[in-house]
Amino acid sequence: MRATGIVRRIDELGRVVIPKEIRRTLRIREGDPLEIFTDHDGEVVLKKYSPIGEIAAIAKDYTDSLYRTLGHVALISDRDAIVSSSGAGKRDYAEKGLSPEADQALSGRQQMILNLSSGARLLPITADDRVENYSAQVITPILADGEIIGGLFLLSRESGQQMTTIDQKVAETTANIIGRQMEQ
Repeated sequence: MRATGIVRRIDELGRVVIPKEIRRTLRIREGDPLEIFTDHDGEVVLKKYSPIGEIAAIAKDYTDSLYRTLGHVALISDRDAIVSSSGAGKRDYAEKGLSPEADQALSGRQQMILNLSSGARLLPITADDRVENYSAQVITPILADGEIIGGLFLLSRESGQQMTTIDQKVAETTANIIGRQMEQ
């Protein structure tokens, strides 16, 4: 663990304020769930809870199936980082944080189909993603109980290839299934 030099007192209701700088750095938003861990040394650890992270093995099955079926790079993320990827090198996406553009696209709650050949501007999925490596994208938010819990991304690397309504429907159906699983 890393010391921050910040000390906070617990109030009469047992609350403690997490400083704004730390919330911003860790991308903790108002209303985000936090897991509380303790160890035998008496340490208390707060960790941002990721419902998608809980089903990482299942998410990997989904991305593998999407990649085998559609031939596109398939990614599943929670609200902060990529949880599962197929069709790209593991170091390209594994556990990398979402770019602000991808986060904003998910926050819009609308599925997006972006085809370079149609003049669309592609979005970086992670902060160090290079959009020039892709020709098309489908970006689909994953919703559970009306809240955005993550996203499903399909990326095409083939020059001139376009995402179709079939790609869109497959992504939408998969995102809906994942969202339903998270509601149970």
